[in-house]
Amino acid sequence: MPNIYDIAWKTLLLLAAPAIAFMPRFRRKAARAFRERMGHDVPFAPADAPPCVMVHAVSLGEINATRALVDQLKAARPDLRFLVTVTTDTGFARGKEMYGGRGDVTVVRYPLDLSAGIRRLLDRQRPGVVVLMELEVWPNFTWHCRQRGIPVVLVNGRLTDSSFKQYRWLGPVGRAMFGRLAEVCVQDIVYRDRFRTLGVKPEAIEVTGTMKFDNAQVADRIAGDRELAAEVGLHPGREPIWVCGSTGPGEERIVLDAYRTLLTTQPMLRLVIVPRHPERFDAVARLIAECGFDVFRRSHSRQVAPAAMTSRPLPTAASPSAVVLGDTVGELRKFYSIADVVFVGRTLVDLGQRQRGSDMIEPAALAKPVIVGKWTDNFADAMRHLKRAEGIIEIEAGVDLARAVSRVLNYPSESRDLGEHAREVVKSQQGSTARHVEVILRQLATRT
Repeated sequence: MPNIYDIAWKTLLLLAAPAIAFMPRFRRKAARAFRERMGHDVPFAPADAPPCVMVHAVSLGEINATRALVDQLKAARPDLRFLVTVTTDTGFARGKEMYGGRGDVTVVRYPLDLSAGIRRLLDRQRPGVVVLMELEVWPNFTWHCRQRGIPVVLVNGRLTDSSFKQYRWLGPVGRAMFGRLAEVCVQDIVYRDRFRTLGVKPEAIEVTGTMKFDNAQVADRIAGDRELAAEVGLHPGREPIWVCGSTGPGEERIVLDAYRTLLTTQPMLRLVIVPRHPERFDAVARLIAECGFDVFRRSHSRQVAPAAMTSRPLPTAASPSAVVLGDTVGELRKFYSIADVVFVGRTLVDLGQRQRGSDMIEPAALAKPVIVGKWTDNFADAMRHLKRAEGIIEIEAGVDLARAVSRVLNYPSESRDLGEHAREVVKSQQGSTARHVEVILRQLATRT
Protein backbone atom coordinates (compact mmCIF):
# COMPACT_ATOMS: atom_id res chain seq x y z
CA MET A 1 0.00 0.00 0.00
CA PRO A 2 2.74 2.59 0.83
CA ASN A 3 4.43 2.12 -2.57
CA ILE A 4 1.24 2.85 -4.52
CA TYR A 5 0.37 5.72 -2.20
CA ASP A 6 3.87 7.24 -2.46
CA ILE A 7 3.71 7.08 -6.25
CA ALA A 8 0.37 8.92 -6.23
CA TRP A 9 1.76 11.64 -3.94
CA LYS A 10 4.91 12.10 -6.01
CA THR A 11 2.86 12.32 -9.20
CA LEU A 12 0.77 15.13 -7.72
CA LEU A 13 3.90 16.98 -6.60
CA LEU A 14 5.44 16.66 -10.07
CA LEU A 15 2.29 17.99 -11.70
CA ALA A 16 2.31 20.99 -9.35
CA ALA A 17 6.01 21.74 -9.87
CA PRO A 18 5.71 23.78 -13.14
CA ALA A 19 3.13 26.13 -11.64
CA ILE A 20 5.26 26.63 -8.51
CA ALA A 21 8.36 27.32 -10.60
CA PHE A 22 6.79 30.43 -12.16
CA MET A 23 5.94 32.00 -8.78
CA PRO A 24 9.25 33.04 -7.15
CA ARG A 25 7.88 34.06 -3.76
CA PHE A 26 5.70 30.96 -3.50
CA ARG A 27 8.59 28.82 -4.80
CA ARG A 28 10.85 29.84 -1.90
CA LYS A 29 8.11 29.24 0.64
CA ALA A 30 7.17 25.91 -0.95
CA ALA A 31 10.79 24.73 -0.94
CA ARG A 32 11.19 25.56 2.74
CA ALA A 33 7.85 23.95 3.63
CA PHE A 34 8.70 20.83 1.63
CA ARG A 35 12.00 20.42 3.47
CA GLU A 36 10.29 20.83 6.84
CA ARG A 37 7.46 18.46 5.97
CA MET A 38 9.83 15.80 4.72
CA GLY A 39 11.29 15.58 8.23
CA HIS A 40 14.69 17.12 7.47
CA ASP A 41 14.40 19.57 10.38
CA VAL A 42 13.43 16.92 12.93
CA PRO A 43 16.25 16.65 15.49
CA PHE A 44 17.75 13.32 16.53
CA ALA A 45 16.78 12.14 20.00
CA PRO A 46 19.74 10.72 21.98
CA ALA A 47 19.92 6.94 22.24
CA ASP A 48 19.22 7.14 25.98
CA ALA A 49 16.38 9.69 25.64
CA PRO A 50 13.30 9.12 27.86
CA PRO A 51 10.03 7.80 26.40
CA CYS A 52 8.43 10.08 23.80
CA VAL A 53 4.78 10.97 23.29
CA MET A 54 4.08 12.43 19.85
CA VAL A 55 1.11 14.83 19.82
CA HIS A 56 -0.18 16.05 16.46
CA ALA A 57 -2.27 19.21 16.15
CA VAL A 58 -3.36 20.53 12.76
CA SER A 59 -3.76 24.25 13.46
CA LEU A 60 -4.12 26.99 16.06
CA GLY A 61 -7.21 25.65 17.80
CA GLU A 62 -5.78 22.16 18.18
CA ILE A 63 -2.34 23.36 19.32
CA ASN A 64 -3.96 25.43 22.06
CA ALA A 65 -5.83 22.32 23.21
CA THR A 66 -2.55 20.40 23.59
CA ARG A 67 -1.35 22.53 26.51
CA ALA A 68 -3.51 20.93 29.22
CA LEU A 69 -2.90 17.47 27.76
CA VAL A 70 0.89 17.83 27.73
CA ASP A 71 0.94 19.34 31.22
CA GLN A 72 -1.20 16.57 32.71
CA LEU A 73 0.80 13.84 30.97
CA LYS A 74 3.99 15.38 32.37
CA ALA A 75 2.49 15.54 35.86
CA ALA A 76 1.55 11.86 35.66
CA ARG A 77 4.87 10.78 34.09
CA PRO A 78 7.66 13.33 34.79
CA ASP A 79 10.09 11.24 32.74
CA LEU A 80 8.25 11.83 29.46
CA ARG A 81 9.40 13.98 26.57
CA PHE A 82 7.09 15.26 23.84
CA LEU A 83 7.20 15.70 20.09
CA VAL A 84 4.50 18.18 19.03
CA THR A 85 3.81 18.24 15.29
CA VAL A 86 1.78 20.94 13.54
CA THR A 87 0.51 21.45 10.00
CA THR A 88 -0.43 25.14 9.54
CA ASP A 89 1.86 28.18 9.76
CA THR A 90 -0.30 29.80 12.44
CA GLY A 91 -0.38 26.66 14.54
CA PHE A 92 3.37 26.15 14.14
CA ALA A 93 4.10 29.70 15.31
CA ARG A 94 1.80 29.24 18.30
CA GLY A 95 3.41 25.91 19.16
CA LYS A 96 6.86 27.50 19.13
CA GLU A 97 5.57 30.30 21.36
CA MET A 98 3.85 27.94 23.82
CA TYR A 99 6.65 25.42 24.17
CA GLY A 100 9.73 27.41 23.17
CA GLY A 101 11.15 27.53 26.69
CA ARG A 102 10.64 23.85 27.48
CA GLY A 103 13.47 21.41 27.04
CA ASP A 104 11.12 18.43 27.18
CA VAL A 105 9.02 19.53 24.17
CA THR A 106 10.15 19.59 20.52
CA VAL A 107 7.89 21.34 17.98
CA VAL A 108 8.21 20.39 14.30
CA ARG A 109 6.13 20.25 11.14
CA TYR A 110 3.93 17.22 10.59
CA PRO A 111 5.31 15.24 7.64
CA LEU A 112 3.65 14.86 4.29
CA ASP A 113 2.09 11.41 3.98
CA LEU A 114 5.14 10.13 2.11
CA SER A 115 7.13 7.19 3.42
CA ALA A 116 10.52 8.95 3.36
CA GLY A 117 9.37 11.84 5.57
CA ILE A 118 7.42 9.59 7.91
CA ARG A 119 10.35 7.22 8.39
CA ARG A 120 12.69 10.14 9.00
CA LEU A 121 10.47 11.53 11.77
CA LEU A 122 9.83 8.16 13.43
CA ASP A 123 13.50 7.10 13.20
CA ARG A 124 14.82 10.33 14.70
CA GLN A 125 12.36 10.73 17.58
CA ARG A 126 11.19 7.13 18.25
CA PRO A 127 7.77 7.93 19.77
CA GLY A 128 6.27 5.32 22.08
CA VAL A 129 2.74 6.44 21.30
CA VAL A 130 1.21 8.83 18.75
CA VAL A 131 -1.67 11.10 19.75
CA LEU A 132 -3.79 12.69 16.99
CA MET A 133 -5.97 15.65 17.96
CA GLU A 134 -9.61 15.56 16.77
CA LEU A 135 -9.39 14.19 13.22
CA GLU A 136 -6.13 14.05 11.32
CA VAL A 137 -5.75 10.47 10.16
CA TRP A 138 -3.53 9.62 7.17
CA PRO A 139 -3.23 6.12 5.66
CA ASN A 140 0.53 6.01 5.11
CA PHE A 141 1.37 7.41 8.53
CA THR A 142 -0.88 4.97 10.38
CA TRP A 143 0.50 2.08 8.29
CA HIS A 144 4.10 2.90 9.23
CA CYS A 145 3.15 3.23 12.90
CA ARG A 146 1.44 -0.16 12.79
CA GLN A 147 4.53 -1.74 11.19
CA ARG A 148 6.67 -0.44 14.06
CA GLY A 149 4.18 -1.40 16.75
CA ILE A 150 3.53 2.23 17.72
CA PRO A 151 -0.04 2.65 19.01
CA VAL A 152 -1.94 5.57 17.47
CA VAL A 153 -4.59 7.19 19.66
CA LEU A 154 -7.15 9.69 18.37
CA VAL A 155 -8.23 12.11 21.11
CA ASN A 156 -10.96 14.73 21.29
CA GLY A 157 -12.39 12.87 18.31
CA ARG A 158 -15.17 14.32 16.22
CA LEU A 159 -16.63 13.73 12.76
CA THR A 160 -18.81 16.41 11.20
CA ASP A 161 -21.48 15.40 8.68
CA SER A 162 -19.33 16.47 5.74
CA SER A 163 -16.16 14.76 7.05
CA PHE A 164 -18.11 11.58 7.68
CA LYS A 165 -19.39 11.53 4.09
CA GLN A 166 -15.93 12.18 2.68
CA TYR A 167 -14.28 9.40 4.67
CA ARG A 168 -17.04 6.94 3.75
CA TRP A 169 -16.21 7.66 0.12
CA LEU A 170 -12.73 6.16 0.71
CA GLY A 171 -14.32 2.74 1.16
CA PRO A 172 -11.88 -0.11 2.00
CA VAL A 173 -8.88 2.27 2.16
CA GLY A 174 -10.64 4.38 4.78
CA ARG A 175 -11.78 1.35 6.79
CA ALA A 176 -8.25 -0.05 6.83
CA MET A 177 -6.85 3.31 7.92
CA PHE A 178 -9.32 3.75 10.79
CA GLY A 179 -8.96 0.09 11.73
CA ARG A 180 -5.29 0.73 12.51
CA LEU A 181 -6.15 3.14 15.35
CA ALA A 182 -5.39 1.58 18.73
CA GLU A 183 -7.95 3.69 20.56
CA VAL A 184 -10.36 6.52 19.71
CA CYS A 185 -11.61 8.96 22.36
CA VAL A 186 -14.71 10.75 21.04
CA GLN A 187 -16.64 13.78 22.23
CA ASP A 188 -20.12 12.21 22.16
CA ILE A 189 -22.14 9.16 21.12
CA VAL A 190 -22.96 10.59 17.68
CA TYR A 191 -19.26 10.66 16.82
CA ARG A 192 -18.81 7.21 18.40
CA ASP A 193 -21.30 5.68 15.99
CA ARG A 194 -19.72 7.42 13.00
CA PHE A 195 -16.24 6.15 13.83
CA ARG A 196 -17.63 2.63 14.17
CA THR A 197 -19.13 2.89 10.71
CA LEU A 198 -15.76 3.97 9.30
CA GLY A 199 -14.01 0.86 10.61
CA VAL A 200 -12.85 1.56 14.16
CA LYS A 201 -13.31 -1.51 16.33
CA PRO A 202 -16.19 -0.96 18.82
CA GLU A 203 -14.01 -1.97 21.77
CA ALA A 204 -11.44 0.67 20.77
CA ILE A 205 -13.86 3.62 21.13
CA GLU A 206 -14.48 5.51 24.36
CA VAL A 207 -16.69 8.57 24.92
CA THR A 208 -14.53 11.00 26.90
CA GLY A 209 -15.99 14.43 26.11
CA THR A 210 -14.06 17.40 24.70
CA MET A 211 -10.76 18.68 26.07
CA LYS A 212 -11.53 22.18 24.86
CA PHE A 213 -13.41 22.88 28.09
CA ASP A 214 -10.27 22.02 30.07
CA ASN A 215 -8.14 24.46 28.11
CA ALA A 216 -10.38 27.37 29.11
CA GLN A 217 -9.40 29.44 32.13
CA VAL A 218 -12.36 29.90 34.47
CA ALA A 219 -11.79 33.31 36.04
CA ASP A 220 -13.16 36.80 36.46
CA ARG A 221 -10.07 38.36 34.90
CA ILE A 222 -6.95 37.32 33.04
CA ALA A 223 -3.57 38.51 34.30
CA GLY A 224 -2.28 41.40 32.21
CA ASP A 225 -5.66 42.38 30.77
CA ARG A 226 -5.67 45.91 32.23
CA GLU A 227 -2.14 46.54 31.01
CA LEU A 228 -3.19 45.44 27.53
CA ALA A 229 -6.21 47.76 27.67
CA ALA A 230 -4.05 50.72 28.66
CA GLU A 231 -1.57 50.07 25.87
CA VAL A 232 -4.29 50.15 23.20
CA GLY A 233 -6.25 53.07 24.66
CA LEU A 234 -9.24 51.18 26.06
CA HIS A 235 -10.89 51.92 29.40
CA PRO A 236 -12.82 48.95 30.85
CA GLY A 237 -15.61 50.08 33.15
CA ARG A 238 -15.66 53.59 31.69
CA GLU A 239 -16.75 52.65 28.17
CA PRO A 240 -18.46 49.53 26.77
CA ILE A 241 -16.07 47.28 24.85
CA TRP A 242 -17.11 44.88 22.10
CA VAL A 243 -14.51 42.23 21.21
CA CYS A 244 -14.86 40.25 17.98
CA GLY A 245 -12.47 37.30 18.14
CA SER A 246 -11.23 34.84 15.51
CA THR A 247 -13.03 36.60 12.66
CA GLY A 248 -12.87 35.21 9.14
CA PRO A 249 -13.14 36.60 5.59
CA GLY A 250 -16.41 38.42 4.99
CA GLU A 251 -17.18 38.89 8.68
CA GLU A 252 -15.21 42.05 9.44
CA ARG A 253 -17.33 44.14 7.06
CA ILE A 254 -20.49 42.82 8.73
CA VAL A 255 -19.02 43.72 12.12
CA LEU A 256 -18.03 47.22 10.98
CA ASP A 257 -21.49 47.87 9.53
CA ALA A 258 -23.05 46.75 12.81
CA TYR A 259 -20.63 48.98 14.73
CA ARG A 260 -21.61 52.01 12.67
CA THR A 261 -25.26 51.31 13.46
CA LEU A 262 -24.55 50.82 17.17
CA LEU A 263 -22.65 54.10 17.48
CA THR A 264 -25.89 56.02 16.90
CA THR A 265 -27.25 54.73 20.24
CA GLN A 266 -23.99 53.70 21.95
CA PRO A 267 -21.56 56.54 21.11
CA MET A 268 -19.02 55.40 23.73
CA LEU A 269 -18.83 51.83 22.39
CA ARG A 270 -15.32 50.65 21.49
CA LEU A 271 -14.65 47.86 19.00
CA VAL A 272 -11.80 45.33 18.98
CA ILE A 273 -11.34 42.98 16.01
CA VAL A 274 -8.96 40.01 16.27
CA PRO A 275 -8.77 38.10 12.94
CA ARG A 276 -8.22 34.37 13.13
CA HIS A 277 -5.29 34.25 10.71
CA PRO A 278 -2.23 36.56 10.96
CA GLU A 279 -1.83 36.69 7.18
CA ARG A 280 -5.07 38.71 7.06
CA PHE A 281 -4.00 41.41 9.54
CA ASP A 282 -2.96 43.93 6.87
CA ALA A 283 -6.07 43.34 4.76
CA VAL A 284 -8.35 43.85 7.76
CA ALA A 285 -6.50 47.04 8.70
CA ARG A 286 -7.13 48.38 5.19
CA LEU A 287 -10.78 47.37 5.37
CA ILE A 288 -11.29 49.22 8.66
CA ALA A 289 -9.84 52.38 7.11
CA GLU A 290 -11.90 51.96 3.92
CA CYS A 291 -15.03 51.79 6.07
CA GLY A 292 -14.22 55.23 7.46
CA PHE A 293 -12.82 54.32 10.88
CA ASP A 294 -9.49 55.13 12.44
CA VAL A 295 -7.54 51.93 13.11
CA PHE A 296 -5.06 51.27 15.89
CA ARG A 297 -2.93 48.14 15.59
CA ARG A 298 -1.99 46.34 18.78
CA SER A 299 1.40 45.46 17.30
CA HIS A 300 2.30 49.16 17.21
CA SER A 301 2.13 49.41 20.99
CA ARG A 302 4.62 46.53 21.26
CA GLN A 303 7.27 48.20 19.14
CA VAL A 304 8.54 50.51 21.91
CA ALA A 305 10.44 49.61 25.05
CA PRO A 306 8.55 49.09 28.31
CA ALA A 307 7.62 52.30 30.16
CA ALA A 308 10.29 51.66 32.80
CA MET A 309 12.99 51.75 30.10
CA THR A 310 11.96 54.83 28.13
CA SER A 311 10.72 58.33 28.77
CA ARG A 312 8.29 58.06 25.86
CA PRO A 313 4.70 57.17 26.72
CA LEU A 314 3.24 54.03 25.20
CA PRO A 315 1.17 54.86 22.10
CA THR A 316 -2.59 54.78 22.53
CA ALA A 317 -5.50 54.59 20.12
CA ALA A 318 -5.64 57.48 17.70
CA SER A 319 -9.12 58.63 18.68
CA PRO A 320 -11.96 57.65 21.03
CA SER A 321 -13.72 55.96 18.11
CA ALA A 322 -10.68 54.13 16.71
CA VAL A 323 -11.18 50.45 16.01
CA VAL A 324 -8.51 48.38 17.73
CA LEU A 325 -7.02 45.64 15.56
CA GLY A 326 -5.61 42.76 17.60
CA ASP A 327 -2.82 41.88 15.18
CA THR A 328 -0.80 39.74 17.58
CA VAL A 329 -0.91 36.03 18.42
CA GLY A 330 -1.71 34.75 21.90
CA GLU A 331 -3.57 37.74 23.36
CA LEU A 332 -7.17 36.96 22.48
CA ARG A 333 -7.95 35.69 25.97
CA LYS A 334 -6.82 39.04 27.45
CA PHE A 335 -9.00 40.94 25.00
CA TYR A 336 -11.96 38.76 25.98
CA SER A 337 -11.23 39.55 29.62
CA ILE A 338 -11.84 43.29 29.13
CA ALA A 339 -14.96 42.83 26.96
CA ASP A 340 -18.53 43.70 27.87
CA VAL A 341 -19.83 41.68 24.93
CA VAL A 342 -18.11 39.15 22.68
CA PHE A 343 -18.74 38.01 19.13
CA VAL A 344 -16.95 34.79 18.16
CA GLY A 345 -16.05 34.70 14.47
CA ARG A 346 -16.06 32.15 11.66
CA THR A 347 -19.71 31.61 12.56
CA LEU A 348 -21.57 34.24 10.49
CA VAL A 349 -20.18 33.23 7.08
CA ASP A 350 -19.83 29.65 5.87
CA LEU A 351 -16.09 29.30 5.31
CA GLY A 352 -16.14 25.60 4.55
CA GLN A 353 -16.03 22.39 6.53
CA ARG A 354 -12.77 22.95 8.44
CA GLN A 355 -13.54 26.55 9.41
CA ARG A 356 -17.11 26.40 10.66
CA GLY A 357 -16.84 27.87 14.12
CA SER A 358 -14.23 29.18 16.55
CA ASP A 359 -13.74 28.70 20.27
CA MET A 360 -16.65 30.18 22.22
CA ILE A 361 -15.59 28.27 25.34
CA GLU A 362 -12.81 30.76 26.19
CA PRO A 363 -15.08 33.81 26.64
CA ALA A 364 -17.77 31.61 28.22
CA ALA A 365 -15.29 30.61 30.94
CA LEU A 366 -14.87 34.32 31.71
CA ALA A 367 -18.67 34.70 32.08
CA LYS A 368 -18.89 37.00 29.06
CA PRO A 369 -22.12 37.38 27.06
CA VAL A 370 -21.21 35.58 23.83
CA ILE A 371 -22.81 35.98 20.39
CA VAL A 372 -22.25 33.52 17.55
CA GLY A 373 -23.67 32.86 14.10
CA LYS A 374 -25.16 29.58 12.96
CA TRP A 375 -21.97 28.05 11.47
CA THR A 376 -20.57 26.32 14.55
CA ASP A 377 -20.04 22.72 13.37
CA ASN A 378 -16.54 22.51 14.87
CA PHE A 379 -17.97 23.22 18.32
CA ALA A 380 -21.26 21.36 18.02
CA ASP A 381 -20.90 19.64 21.40
CA ALA A 382 -20.09 22.88 23.22
CA MET A 383 -22.97 24.64 21.50
CA ARG A 384 -25.41 21.96 22.60
CA HIS A 385 -24.42 22.42 26.23
CA LEU A 386 -24.41 26.22 26.07
CA LYS A 387 -27.76 26.47 24.29
CA ARG A 388 -29.36 24.02 26.70
CA ALA A 389 -28.22 26.21 29.63
CA GLU A 390 -29.21 29.49 27.91
CA GLY A 391 -25.58 30.52 28.02
CA ILE A 392 -25.09 31.82 24.48
CA ILE A 393 -26.80 34.00 21.88
CA GLU A 394 -27.07 32.46 18.41
CA ILE A 395 -28.07 34.65 15.48
CA GLU A 396 -29.08 33.64 11.97
CA ALA A 397 -27.44 36.36 9.89
CA GLY A 398 -25.30 39.48 9.95
CA VAL A 399 -28.34 41.77 9.99
CA ASP A 400 -29.09 40.46 13.49
CA LEU A 401 -25.68 41.32 14.92
CA ALA A 402 -26.24 44.95 15.90
CA ARG A 403 -29.55 44.06 17.54
CA ALA A 404 -27.93 41.28 19.59
CA VAL A 405 -25.07 43.50 20.79
CA SER A 406 -27.51 46.28 21.66
CA ARG A 407 -29.61 43.90 23.74
CA VAL A 408 -26.59 42.75 25.73
CA LEU A 409 -25.56 46.32 26.48
CA ASN A 410 -29.08 47.56 27.29
CA TYR A 411 -29.98 44.71 29.64
CA PRO A 412 -26.93 44.25 31.90
CA SER A 413 -28.68 42.05 34.49
CA GLU A 414 -29.89 39.63 31.82
CA SER A 415 -26.44 39.66 30.24
CA ARG A 416 -24.74 38.84 33.55
CA ASP A 417 -27.04 35.84 33.96
CA LEU A 418 -26.20 34.71 30.43
CA GLY A 419 -22.48 34.89 31.18
CA GLU A 420 -22.80 33.05 34.48
CA HIS A 421 -24.81 30.28 32.84
CA ALA A 422 -22.04 29.93 30.27
CA ARG A 423 -19.33 29.75 32.91
CA GLU A 424 -21.23 27.07 34.84
CA VAL A 425 -21.42 24.99 31.67
CA VAL A 426 -17.65 25.20 31.23
CA LYS A 427 -17.02 24.22 34.84
CA SER A 428 -19.42 21.28 34.64
CA GLN A 429 -17.78 19.90 31.49
CA GLN A 430 -14.16 20.09 32.61
CA GLY A 431 -12.23 16.90 33.37
CA SER A 432 -12.04 15.31 29.93
CA THR A 433 -8.26 15.74 29.69
CA ALA A 434 -7.68 13.47 32.69
CA ARG A 435 -9.66 10.71 30.96
CA HIS A 436 -7.58 11.14 27.81
CA VAL A 437 -4.37 10.94 29.84
CA GLU A 438 -5.40 7.56 31.24
CA VAL A 439 -5.96 6.20 27.73
CA ILE A 440 -2.65 7.53 26.38
CA LEU A 441 -0.60 6.19 29.30
CA ARG A 442 -2.33 2.83 28.98
CA GLN A 443 -1.28 2.61 25.34
CA LEU A 444 2.24 3.85 26.12
CA ALA A 445 2.58 1.08 28.70
CA THR A 446 2.29 -1.47 25.90
CA ARG A 447 5.58 -0.12 24.48
CA THR A 448 7.67 0.77 27.56
